[in-house]
Amino acid sequence: MLRRRTTNGPFRPEAVRREDQHTLMRVAQAAPSHFNSQPWRFVLIENPATIARVAELAGQSMTELIEAGLFFERYRRYFRFSQAELEEKRDGIHIDHLPGPLRPFTRQVFSDAGLKVMRQLGVPRKLGQDNRQLVAGSPLLLAALLDKTEYRPGELSGFYSVFGLGAAIENIWNAVEALGMGIQFVSTPAEIPRHWQEVQRLLVVPDELELMALFRLGYLPEEHSRPTIDWSSRHRKRLEQFVYRESCAVPEAEDAPLRTSGHAQL
Repeated sequence: MLRRRTTNGPFRPEAVRREDQHTLMRVAQAAPSHFNSQPWRFVLIENPATIARVAELAGQSMTELIEAGLFFERYRRYFRFSQAELEEKRDGIHIDHLPGPLRPFTRQVFSDAGLKVMRQLGVPRKLGQDNRQLVAGSPLLLAALLDKTEYRPGELSGFYSVFGLGAAIENIWNAVEALGMGIQFVSTPAEIPRHWQEVQRLLVVPDELELMALFRLGYLPEEHSRPTIDWSSRHRKRLEQFVYRESCAVPEAEDAPLRTSGHAQL
């Protein structure tokens, strides 16, 4: 689990073996759910035409989000451009791989002037193109859905369903390494309602199911080049930044001494 990582680069072109696909579905099935309701549903997608269309939607979505400034507006709080900022926050994404012409503008990336420069340099189109190529080159897409009988937003059942689906997906994420595979969230189509609706039409999602997320999967190459614009997200918060002792008033120290009950420890 501590070695778990997201795959930002391409996969090998060969199809994912059916037995490996079923293994991932069985580890998802092993996740806990409220009253063993198992509200999750999955669609395994290998059809090249469907993957190509989803890839187009992913690329178009990325281009639109960057072009309009929406991507940076929504997620600016998670962008890290320096090692010092990274060490302080310990979260977000460290954008450490940029084309030369963009490097001087990292601090202005959220400003109107920065966005103008990015448009002039064709960054929205390039990011969209990279996103489309990554999805199009994926031998397997996985759609995660919830049964609306259990998934009722605003009610506890809605929370329980999302919690259960999250556990199922985490099981998949932790299992792919053992199969020599990688996985990445394909998030951009969900950011634009009309593109997300088209994905639902492509997958013939019935009224009783809610499409929640898309992922791309495949076998990992031994070596791969990084995308034009890439980032690292391996850093994690220190214990005192997210763990408390006894109440929310006492942060847990990283080097806190182990407290015992006074009985002999065996």
